[in-house]
Amino acid sequence: MDCICEILQVLAGLLIAAVIVLVMVAHLTATVANLTRDNKEKRFVTATGAEELFPSLHDPPSIELSVVVPAYNEELRMPLMLDEAMDYLESRQKRQATFTYEVIVVDDGSKDKTTEVALRYTRKYGAEKVRVLTLVKNRGKGGAVRLGTLSSRGRLVLMADADGATKFADIEKVEVGLRDLSPKPVKDNMAISCGSRAHLQQDAVTQRSLFRNFLMHGFHFLVWFLCVRGIRDTQCGFKLFTREAALRTFSSLHVERWAFDVELLYIAQCFNIPIAEVAVNWTEIEGSKLVPFWSWLQMGRDLIFIRLRYLTGAWKLQQPSKSR
Repeated sequence: MDCICEILQVLAGLLIAAVIVLVMVAHLTATVANLTRDNKEKRFVTATGAEELFPSLHDPPSIELSVVVPAYNEELRMPLMLDEAMDYLESRQKRQATFTYEVIVVDDGSKDKTTEVALRYTRKYGAEKVRVLTLVKNRGKGGAVRLGTLSSRGRLVLMADADGATKFADIEKVEVGLRDLSPKPVKDNMAISCGSRAHLQQDAVTQRSLFRNFLMHGFHFLVWFLCVRGIRDTQCGFKLFTREAALRTFSSLHVERWAFDVELLYIAQCFNIPIAEVAVNWTEIEGSKLVPFWSWLQMGRDLIFIRLRYLTGAWKLQQPSKSR
């Protein structure tokens, strides 16, 4: 019995030491939110080939809706998504005379012709409706979405994936979710509405391997335990923000890769920003950049670090500041 007690004491000591080391590593390796951008990233190309400066999210809105599309090596998948989006947006503009929009494609340092493909839509529809932000190097999906959002003009800002997995017309469902939030965000107009695939989870479980289901449930548990409560699907790439909520959350965002959605919603809940979750149509599209094991491992690590870095004060919630 004494031997067992000694072993348990040693294990407990090792566990405590491991936790201390993890906390120190999380704190010491924390980086500040990177809001800087290269001079080339401050401009977009018009339909005539001229260059103009992007506006700032700090400016008052001048249109109804901004659609931010992060894209990395998406020359093949993106046209289907943009065709569907533009058909919907143009049709809606004809139905609603006051409806105005822009699509901002953020090329996240692609090695293919993503920028060239996106610029075809600028030439077709004009730079008032389609703008391309080309990053000089790959930042990650979170970094791409943040810079696109900080360059937007809309009263509402929609994040939409380039693969077209979510039916674009479902934005109307997500807008209803935003409008029906209770309590309503009257005073500061802070609100977020998230597209959700949670209603499809049972079908997905039956189609995935046991190992992938284990990874998925493990990730969902970590999200719930460490960061975000009350949102069943934090990772759906179809999220709608009021301009005020976008400025408040993206100004504090640090994570630039897969787990950035979780940090965004963590920040929103820390600021008591109301969040709606709305079921949307979703179809798995081939060509995902997410590698099942390694991407889940990276996201799990990021979730632990998100929580520890805010707890230790390495990261702090920021009031919006101008990007440089």
